Amino acid sequence: MAIKQLSETLINQIAAGEVIERPSSATKELVENAIDAGATRIEIATAGGGKGLVRITDNGSGMSPADLELAVRRHCTSKISTTLDDIRTLGFRGEALPSIGSVAKLSITSRQQGAEQGSVISVTGGKVSDVRPAAANAGTIVEVRDLFFATPARLKFLKTERAEAAAITEVVKRMAIAFPHIRFVLSGTDRSTLEIPSTGDDHLARMAQILGAEFKDNAIEIDAGREDVMLTGFAGVPTFNRGNSAHQYVFVNGRPVQDKLLLSAIRGAYAETVPHGRYPVAVLSITLDPAFVDVNVHPAKSDVRFRDPGLIRGLIVGAIRQALTRDGDRAATTGASQMMNAFRPGYSPSGLRPSPSVTWSAATSPSRPLAVSGGSQFAEAVQSRFSDITMPTARAEPREAYEAAANSSSEPVLYPLGAARAQLHENYIIAQTENGLVIVDQHAAHERLVFEEMRNALHSRRPPSQVLLIPEIIDLPEEDCDRLMDHAAGFDGLGLVIERFGPGAVAVRETPAMLGEVNVQGLVRQLADEIAEWDAASTLANKLEYVAATMACHGSVRSGRRMRPEEMNALLRQMENTPGSGQCNHGRPTYIELKLSDIERLFGRS
Repeated sequence: MAIKQLSETLINQIAAGEVIERPSSATKELVENAIDAGATRIEIATAGGGKGLVRITDNGSGMSPADLELAVRRHCTSKISTTLDDIRTLGFRGEALPSIGSVAKLSITSRQQGAEQGSVISVTGGKVSDVRPAAANAGTIVEVRDLFFATPARLKFLKTERAEAAAITEVVKRMAIAFPHIRFVLSGTDRSTLEIPSTGDDHLARMAQILGAEFKDNAIEIDAGREDVMLTGFAGVPTFNRGNSAHQYVFVNGRPVQDKLLLSAIRGAYAETVPHGRYPVAVLSITLDPAFVDVNVHPAKSDVRFRDPGLIRGLIVGAIRQALTRDGDRAATTGASQMMNAFRPGYSPSGLRPSPSVTWSAATSPSRPLAVSGGSQFAEAVQSRFSDITMPTARAEPREAYEAAANSSSEPVLYPLGAARAQLHENYIIAQTENGLVIVDQHAAHERLVFEEMRNALHSRRPPSQVLLIPEIIDLPEEDCDRLMDHAAGFDGLGLVIERFGPGAVAVRETPAMLGEVNVQGLVRQLADEIAEWDAASTLANKLEYVAATMACHGSVRSGRRMRPEEMNALLRQMENTPGSGQCNHGRPTYIELKLSDIERLFGRS
């Protein structure tokens, strides 16, 4: 069969298959063009999920008649010249408009700033019309109708109108987060109007518009750099998580991307703090020299390749973990909202009444405790044992401030997690703070404390172990025994000493002292099961922290154990001094804080 040159229309239709996969792809390309043109107001109108209509209106620099004629030709662009090493715009390939015009009915109306009149050009199924004069405001209007009418087979692969409309919404949201100084309006017959006002340079305010107001209260600022690569943005506290990864936004030099390396780095940073099946919320922006990143990997420009991917991944993981260690121990505000919903169906965080204009005060509260004879604020005998505990506070101050206050004056020592007042169902510790209360899951909290102690031991010295008077003999399949013995040296570094005891058993001679009484049978069997699931090429060195987490779970304060007041307070103080104590090894919250203003609103007193 002879080789022949394809027609320009067919070439454009083939290219459109890579660039324009669905209506949201066309929307993304057109919005990028508007942003590159310097627009500060972008309006997007759709119909039929974008299959019937996508109209983008902007107030950018506009195009001249000559520019319009070139804009609908392949590989014509004003954004690059001779090299791909210095790309500073969102678009640069010169394929979007001709690709859209080859499979849809495309119309572009534009007027340059200061020009007396505008111009319009149309492309229908690859056929280009002449440029004609037109009345227009400064800026550009791009209208796409009947997408894929020229390639009807593609229509069969599109989803429902609602799904396609949702995909367009997601594109607009990503662009809005990246460019907070631009006002976006998304409307149409297939949706309710979404207006995203400009927030100027306040990126966090724009994130709150997209991710919800609660994100501001649960976000930790990220600001790190390494070898001329800057990482900024905000990461949610571990207990503020979602059921999918749709709330993870990453930008490279202002370009929204969905790169596997970057998303994997976010997962790695939260590996031991977010439960399996849950995903953290994060908005990260990477800024680096354009020569060190290749954005020309795929026509859709959603994937990138870094010259030094290890540097980028290490920067993300290290910066997030450092931020979590610094500020990530607080409980998510959503925990209190969920608690209030459980107490009162229909409760919303805004409350049935307006929030009080002043903070809660024990002196003015209508539900303040009444004084009783003898000076004690507790009438019940069962609570009298707590009356001599120093009144705590929820003010988060450096530990040095507590010690200085205790040593230099008679003022009470201040504790962020308060003082223990009671234990419920032998599992939950109730602690009182100056302006609220804290409910602690004793098992989850102690599990985290034990894990952090074991993890520190991995990087310093072997933790103390206790020798069993009678070695524990555990019968296991021979292959499980082989796997365990392959990693016996690593277990010994954590204080767990095992030996082979015949072909189908192992003997446990020592266990980590910090675990106390532990179900040795259950621990070893679980370790054997987990090792069986690991990649055979993996070494224990790569899994030691996971082993430490497993041991911590088996050696923590169990649910159902009754604790003395001094034990509960000791647990609270240790939590305050331990990084990551706001969630257990599995990512569940270890405590929930409830403000007294919320409690008073619950009882209709505010």
